[in-house]
Amino acid sequence: MGTTGNIGRYPANRGFVIVAVLWILMALSALAIIISAYLAASARALAANDMSLQTEALVSAGLELAAYQLTLTDEKARPPRGAFHFVLNEASVDVTFTSEAGRLDLNYAPKQMLVGLLAVLGARKDAAAEYADRIIGWRTRPTPGSENVEAARYNALGYSPRQGLFTHVNELALVAGIPAALVDRALPFVTVFNGTPDVDPAIASPEVVAAVDKASGNGQGGFGARSASLSSAAGTQAQSPQSAALTAQSPCYRIAISIRFRNGRRTTSEAVIALGDKVAPYRVLSWQDDVEPRNAILLRGRS
Repeated sequence: MGTTGNIGRYPANRGFVIVAVLWILMALSALAIIISAYLAASARALAANDMSLQTEALVSAGLELAAYQLTLTDEKARPPRGAFHFVLNEASVDVTFTSEAGRLDLNYAPKQMLVGLLAVLGARKDAAAEYADRIIGWRTRPTPGSENVEAARYNALGYSPRQGLFTHVNELALVAGIPAALVDRALPFVTVFNGTPDVDPAIASPEVVAAVDKASGNGQGGFGARSASLSSAAGTQAQSPQSAALTAQSPCYRIAISIRFRNGRRTTSEAVIALGDKVAPYRVLSWQDDVEPRNAILLRGRS
């Protein structure tokens, strides 16, 4: 009787075992799917990281080659701009470099130049003068013992003006009263790396040249008028076009690096370097990846 009872329970036990095995197989299948998804995500992450490292290496190579080309010549004979191309690690790289002397320096540009640029970009003449005063107020330290009128303008904004040199062009957005749209239009034409109140008319954009012409009162100025107005607007003695272009120099260069990879992906990076000496040929002042090309800005000056 005992044997017969045991035999009767075997089918139920076998069913339980089969169900348990099925659950184990389902769990293993789910685990395999999870592991597969994890491996795919890891592969994508590693590929993206590898692409990022490759991009950084190519940009560094572009900076090294640009600095090398610029340091081959004497300081006074350095080209204000140039371009070259190279292929490395199955990627095609285009490099252009331009001296920062082609942009207005927010820290040193005189009021007349600032007014001229803001007017060219669309501000009314009286508003442009007010905005220029605020820019100068932002970068100027008040005299000891005097009332800090400029700081009082920022009380309602909840922060204080730097009252020191601009450290980045994006600080222009913090200057009280300047519309955001006007700031965005001005950014491609200003810098904090020029280091002088002058501009090189040979490489300056039409907007900057027009701003300088407005500052000097030469509304229809050509190349010669541009060079003379650069000096007069900065309060210096007028020079010939050749000498004015030579004096408007900067040790800083803006380098744009466009990379095209074998898989068709394209990236554009931009950096600003300051040339040094034989011990330290250059140092990077600014570096930005995935730079979008800016659209051309039409002149919108008003008298």
